[in-house]
Amino acid sequence: MDLGGLVARNARMLPEKEALVYEGTRLNWKEVNERVNAVANTLLKAGLKKGDKVSLWMFNSDLFVFAFYGVVKAGGVAVPVNFRLAPPEAEYIFDNSDSVAVIFDDVFEPAVRDMKDRLKKVKNYYSAGPGTFDDFDPLSQVLTTGSKDEPSVKVDEFDESEIIYTSGTTGRPKGALFVHHAHMVLTTSMASLIGTNPNDRILHAAPLFHSAELNLYLNPGTYLGVTHVVNKEFWPPDKVLDLLQNEKITLFFGAPIMYTMLMGVPDFEKYDLSRIRFYGYGAAPMAAEAVKQMMDKFKSTSFFCLCGFTEAGPGGIALLPEDQIRKAGAGGKYVPNMESRLVDEKENTITKPGVVGELVIKGEMAMKGYYKNPEATKDAIKDGWVHSGDLGILDDEGYITLVDRKKDMIITGGENVYSKEVEDAIFENPKVADAVIIGVPHPTWGETVTAIVVTRPNETLTLDELREFLKTRLADYKIPRVLEVIDALPRNVSGKVLKYQLRDQFKAGKK
Repeated sequence: MDLGGLVARNARMLPEKEALVYEGTRLNWKEVNERVNAVANTLLKAGLKKGDKVSLWMFNSDLFVFAFYGVVKAGGVAVPVNFRLAPPEAEYIFDNSDSVAVIFDDVFEPAVRDMKDRLKKVKNYYSAGPGTFDDFDPLSQVLTTGSKDEPSVKVDEFDESEIIYTSGTTGRPKGALFVHHAHMVLTTSMASLIGTNPNDRILHAAPLFHSAELNLYLNPGTYLGVTHVVNKEFWPPDKVLDLLQNEKITLFFGAPIMYTMLMGVPDFEKYDLSRIRFYGYGAAPMAAEAVKQMMDKFKSTSFFCLCGFTEAGPGGIALLPEDQIRKAGAGGKYVPNMESRLVDEKENTITKPGVVGELVIKGEMAMKGYYKNPEATKDAIKDGWVHSGDLGILDDEGYITLVDRKKDMIITGGENVYSKEVEDAIFENPKVADAVIIGVPHPTWGETVTAIVVTRPNETLTLDELREFLKTRLADYKIPRVLEVIDALPRNVSGKVLKYQLRDQFKAGKK
């Protein structure tokens, strides 16, 4: 089975069942399948060949769902792109992925037009409306004029299906490449883990470009024929609560910051959330005390911690509802259809409680490799085990708790920020002589991106100046919220910056 085939099967077996709800529009599976087919056939008519890449620079919407499944149903490879990226960052992904088409939301039209002449491999552009623009085909027209018949292309479960970009310490994003079979395995894992069934109603408020919402909730939900309720973005939080209540949602996933925002709504207690069977959280660390507060506020222990990483599907470990209280703050343990363990520097399995090791995952849901990056693939996958770069410890029952990261990665509000990428952008500022990026604890966002800078002689630099300089170079969430200017960075004998010293120095605001 392939991802597009799931939609077609639902259209055959559940044609009248409500499939998709978005801003007042309600469609059954037959109607969704027709729109997916219109996208697929239009791409094929425009010359799309099996294995061709199509980038989706889109917010959550019904159109995202049609576009995603239309691409993979046509035999293409979908490349979801973070809608928070700055134009140069998105342009890099369009080019690096060899995309032959780009489907984008209207707000990105000026940026897409600016980069159009530089993207030599992109042949077709589709705007997602409601506006219309010269040289760009409106997706609304595609849905009207495209053939509703099933596409003639045959898609195999081992054909390539997605590239999900995730940054690394080199400063450039890397594309994790997947095949359809990986998603099929992951759908059965999720279904068995949380007991998803066709009567479930899933609210998609977390971004669908993220592997978690896309591959742990949208695809497994489609596999089982659930009703998908889509919200453009996680704002305002009271609207999300309205949807949870009024759409009778049964399954929901969010990063910790999303739960914090929901709990901050002044009249939170008035909402009836009794139909929600399970809440999922992940994408960022969550302290034990925060987990306990969340369960108290929601008056439920039906929470899952989904602790994984993109390259593994996202596969990883999970903390089940029955363990939420006694193991609050832990990542969890075994998930069906995948193996997990901690290893030392020599790849030996760690079995002793309290010993730090790197989390590695193995299973059919893992990536095929990094797109066009064999060296990075070789570093990440060893003997079939995908390395996370996350460090954890075991307890005496085999539960894993993540304690640090080998990679210089910061997680702020559920978004990954890699220090090297930010440092490279800061070094473009002529006032900067030396710089390093660290994450310091933040009670709401998890971590705050903090810049430690050494200025050139006779130069001064303020946080406002630095943020203004970076806003055209980086996505907003990557731009430092804190700036500390010091005389020199601490380094070891090899010249490497001692980041742990800086974290200890500045975590309490000390200079």
